[in-house]
Amino acid sequence: MSVTMQSREEICSSLQSNIPYGARILIVCDDDSDTQRLRSLLLDGGFVADCVKSITAACAAAKSGQFQAVVAIPQLRDGTWRRLTDIANHYDLGFEVVLWVHNFDLRDWAEALENGAFDVVDALYEQPSVVEVTKCALWAAYLKGAGPKPSAILPHSVA
Repeated sequence: MSVTMQSREEICSSLQSNIPYGARILIVCDDDSDTQRLRSLLLDGGFVADCVKSITAACAAAKSGQFQAVVAIPQLRDGTWRRLTDIANHYDLGFEVVLWVHNFDLRDWAEALENGAFDVVDALYEQPSVVEVTKCALWAAYLKGAGPKPSAILPHSVA
């Protein structure tokens, strides 16, 4: 019997294109133009997104258990995205963290994945992929038990 490995892209493309009703995304960014761009991209993708401007506010919001995925810039004035993964682990919350970056080399990218980031999206070249990556993060969070159970709610269409 042959076992094949599927890439993250293959797995994500095989998931339903619908976003379950009640799914919530948290955007953590202190730059208004990046926040608006992210919010617009995610809204066009069918997501409901709340925004905060600090890691402290993000941690407080994340502790509520209302978010299944967080899209964050790596460094804010009051801390880094790592505080979010610490919160998720400490409180056994299943949300996933997607990083939205402007300057990230391959070493930083690999380190982010090792430290618990779900994925890293380049803000300059991969803007359209943030929706698909966030959708994959959402479903990964559901598999870990975050948020409302998709089978218990009716999905709404993305279109």
